[in-house]
Amino acid sequence: MSAPPSLKPPATAAAASPRAVAAPRATALRSACARPTRRLQFSASAAVAGASTEMTDDNLGWAERSLEELGSLPDNDTFCLMALSPLDGRYDRFIKDLMPFFSEFGLIRYRVLIEVKWLLKISQIPEITEVPPFSEEAQLFLNGIVQNFGIDDAKEVKKIEKITNHDVKAVEYFLKQRCSSNPEIAKVSEFFHFACTSEDINNLSHALALKEGVNGVMFPAMIDICKAMCSLATQNSAYPMLSRTHGQPASPTTVGKEMANFAARLSDIGKSFSEVKILGKFAGAVGNYNAHVVAYPEVDWPKVAEEFVTSLGLQFNPYVTQIEPHDYISKLFNLFIQFNNVLTDFDRDMWSYISLGYFKQIPKAGEVGSSTMPHKINPIDFENSDGNLHLANGILSAISIKLPISRLQRDLTDSTVLRNLGVGLGHSLLAYKATIRGISKVQVNESRLAEDLEKTWEVLAEPIQTVMRRYGIPEPYEKLKELTRGQAVTKDSMQQFVDGLDIPEEVRSKLAKLTPHSYTGLAEDLAKDIEKLVDLESGFKIK
Repeated sequence: MSAPPSLKPPATAAAASPRAVAAPRATALRSACARPTRRLQFSASAAVAGASTEMTDDNLGWAERSLEELGSLPDNDTFCLMALSPLDGRYDRFIKDLMPFFSEFGLIRYRVLIEVKWLLKISQIPEITEVPPFSEEAQLFLNGIVQNFGIDDAKEVKKIEKITNHDVKAVEYFLKQRCSSNPEIAKVSEFFHFACTSEDINNLSHALALKEGVNGVMFPAMIDICKAMCSLATQNSAYPMLSRTHGQPASPTTVGKEMANFAARLSDIGKSFSEVKILGKFAGAVGNYNAHVVAYPEVDWPKVAEEFVTSLGLQFNPYVTQIEPHDYISKLFNLFIQFNNVLTDFDRDMWSYISLGYFKQIPKAGEVGSSTMPHKINPIDFENSDGNLHLANGILSAISIKLPISRLQRDLTDSTVLRNLGVGLGHSLLAYKATIRGISKVQVNESRLAEDLEKTWEVLAEPIQTVMRRYGIPEPYEKLKELTRGQAVTKDSMQQFVDGLDIPEEVRSKLAKLTPHSYTGLAEDLAKDIEKLVDLESGFKIK
């Protein structure tokens, strides 16, 4: 059926149709700034065939098709220059894989999916005789709306929204119009959105976007970081490096061991993601199925709602108000914040190691490091990552703090906040890719590592005073403190001190052979073993 006459746009609105007005904005999404689309690496829910609402695994080809559509839009250079957010302009080529899930297009498509699946579910409830089971042809028609939903369809929804000034109602009217040509569906089209509040549709849409976007785009990039750090650890496990605590020389480590520390921390956070439950509600205006039981008191509505939500691959939340309370989003984003904090620590350490000369940066032909100093090769990737991680955490933190708070049974403050889910994740993804680029451009500077170690024989004060304790020499710490603290210590002065110790000759010989280069403890072994500890199979996954 078509929309009620009052909802049809006036003739003068033709020039302002979404196809005309939205074109420059839609170009937002395109190829002058874009790199070739990589194949999205996930499986998740797509429109299901048949009347069943049981969701099946699919490669989400719709997401790739939407990116192809975006890439074909004209005048992309203009949009990239005029985009208010650098995510949609300068950086879109790095984060565009998130667009199908967290853009306005993505939200509209998920709403269409939920509305269609709900009508199919209603047709399976025996007590609702007004909506008998659909024929195979009708099922294919309905599922085809979801499977073939594209940018032009989203523009039609936006065109309707200009009249309704209500985004979810516009989806309902779009579906009624689209199904008006199918008599079997048209006669029951009033059961689109049956007993639903807008948040029944929205909360499931956001939940699917988070599950599919995070599993398919965010986690692969986070896993790539962990793998890159593991490679840095194992490949550089044996290179001794002077540690610094409080910025001052400390007991030596190895380059690989310091990289392994970060791989272990990040992979441990990854395991916690599997504990997050992506929740959904479908209980009507205030969470009590009020309208449901008036219309069909004989139906077990909580059971129906749980079946429907779980059929989408989500977990059911039975105790809600008008909204799902969003606690799981806070938990999810807090994990991203934690991951980002650790990655910030890594970026800054890499910046410092590069500044110390411990890593050399591989120059790239044609790149400019400074507009006035031709020699410069700056650690821009780690700096870019650092900056974007701060932006990401600011946004993710604001969302995490705000969403669980809603006045009484619901206020609208969560609505505008939820539209920014992709912004926090976008800055995170931008940072992840920058870190990976930075890692790919560095190589260990062995000579610089050796130079610093050779200048700091005082670091051997720790093992020598520890051995002295074992053999009962009084005041070992104090003796080494007097020798080394604030003093210029050389190989010869340290050797002279060891020669004067009253310890077994065999022990004295071992101490005499000890150097800052060899005093690394088990660092090399710990670095080599990191891949045994890092578990990327069970982590970085939301079920």
